[in-house]
Amino acid sequence: MFDTIIKGGEVVDGTGGSRYRADVGLRDGRIASIGDLSEARAAGVVDATAKVVCPGFVDVHTHLDAQVFWDSTLSPSPLHGVTSVIGGNCGFTIAPLTDDPADGEYLMHMLARVEGMPLESLRAGVPWNWRTTAEYFDAFDGTLSINTAFKVGHSALRRVVMGPDCVKREATPEELARMQDLLRAGLEAGAVGFSSSWARTHNDPFGNMVPSRYASRHELVELARVCSEFEGTSLELIPCVGPFDDDAVSLMTEMSVAARTQLNWNVMTVAAGNLDECYAKLEASDHARTHGGKVVALTVPMAFSVRLSMAGGFVLDALPEWESAMLAPPAEKMALLADQAERDRLAELAARPGPLQGLADWSTKVIFDTFAPENQQYRGQTVGQIAEAEGKKPFDVLCDIVVADELKTSFGTPPPVSSDEDWKARIEVWRDGRAVIGASDAGAHLDLFMTANYTTSMLGQCMRERGLISIEEAVHLMTDVQARLYGLRERGRLQEGWHGDVVVLDESCVGARPLTTVADLPTGAPRLYGEADGIDHVFCNGVEIVRDGQFTDARPGRHLRSGSDTERVDLS
Repeated sequence: MFDTIIKGGEVVDGTGGSRYRADVGLRDGRIASIGDLSEARAAGVVDATAKVVCPGFVDVHTHLDAQVFWDSTLSPSPLHGVTSVIGGNCGFTIAPLTDDPADGEYLMHMLARVEGMPLESLRAGVPWNWRTTAEYFDAFDGTLSINTAFKVGHSALRRVVMGPDCVKREATPEELARMQDLLRAGLEAGAVGFSSSWARTHNDPFGNMVPSRYASRHELVELARVCSEFEGTSLELIPCVGPFDDDAVSLMTEMSVAARTQLNWNVMTVAAGNLDECYAKLEASDHARTHGGKVVALTVPMAFSVRLSMAGGFVLDALPEWESAMLAPPAEKMALLADQAERDRLAELAARPGPLQGLADWSTKVIFDTFAPENQQYRGQTVGQIAEAEGKKPFDVLCDIVVADELKTSFGTPPPVSSDEDWKARIEVWRDGRAVIGASDAGAHLDLFMTANYTTSMLGQCMRERGLISIEEAVHLMTDVQARLYGLRERGRLQEGWHGDVVVLDESCVGARPLTTVADLPTGAPRLYGEADGIDHVFCNGVEIVRDGQFTDARPGRHLRSGSDTERVDLS
């Protein structure tokens, strides 16, 4: 007797091998049988005739650390077939904490600035009542629709150990030892690794670099070394922005060797025009291999557009002297944008020469999503078109719309169109072995961009529309590759005895739907959101969490812990 039989589908098992027709029987959270189950009985049957049955997708780069407390579905990721996610990336975690509420307050402001999470949502939606990483994990384990795993973040460790000095100087030997102890405690609790960032774009809202950027090379390597004591851990790092220099390459190698595990660096976007640059950065993997380490690039599989919002103000806050206005509380910000003198002042500041001057070309911006009834007419129009029709200045038009929408308006540039040559360049990199598909950033940059739909975007655009990759290879590149890289035990493939993370999809229509803006965050803050076509059923640990493209009430996800749910990664 099975819990569920998925009947009559084409099994694409995640290994990259050819599809085959078979039934899949699920029992007690696992794949109990794959074959002819026509005579078997089950409590439930899913008709998968003419559909593909494949493993659940594994998303290795998310920032869902806070969302676990206000959205038990971790939407929209499961709607795109994702059944396992890894968070705690870039050094930005919300555990551990101390008894000093100022530490949690700092981490809230840092996340709001660098990861585009509304400060009011973080304050209202997250309990902030744990101290240890173990207590943080226990606070949500067993409450979610899909499987989660989290690293321990460097900036959180520095803040907890060094207090305000974390953004002033390098750590003393005693402070480094305390950070190592906290990291060790987190790994003992099941954290799956350590993450950090030296990216020059990562700055807190108080005029400082984020804490991890003040760390010495020695500090990074010695924290990475703690991971060598634990099975099934890994590293994630942003070593720099732009081309790698020798120091960045040697640092990643040294960290990987010290930790005796792989290091995944973030992030590489690929197109036909920058393929040579991408291959130059992939040479970091060759250097690591020759020195006994493993370094792998993280690459987002499609082009995407950036959408701007005055609500969060991310990116806009980098315009000259705009930071205080974009960091103001919502009511104060609306008052600023409604005041003509303040509008004129902001417009003049934004027009000053500088690297972001083009951002302030307001007339070219498209209005994507609006909320006030009187603003519905503006959807899809450029600010310039509206300004010409109404005889107003472009920035005044934008401010009028934004104020009427109570800051929730989404605007920006249309998404770039990828050519066949762009997709072929990406496929080259995916097949290279020195890169892995991911970089969804799910849970972050909530009003800026939304790439949690990368799985269905890749399947829809590259596989279904263009026919440039087989579904067998596409599934392999988004399931088994990630699971093996991160050492996830018995996940990433459809194999008897393995965990029942299964997707039933329609390859004739699979794809990502257009993005929209929904105001469903704590305190009603907005975020970008997108659903999928062709993801008919999703099972996590043998239980159906998505049916006909909609969430069920089931929450069978497990928190995956290093050692018990992960194994040591092969460095070859």
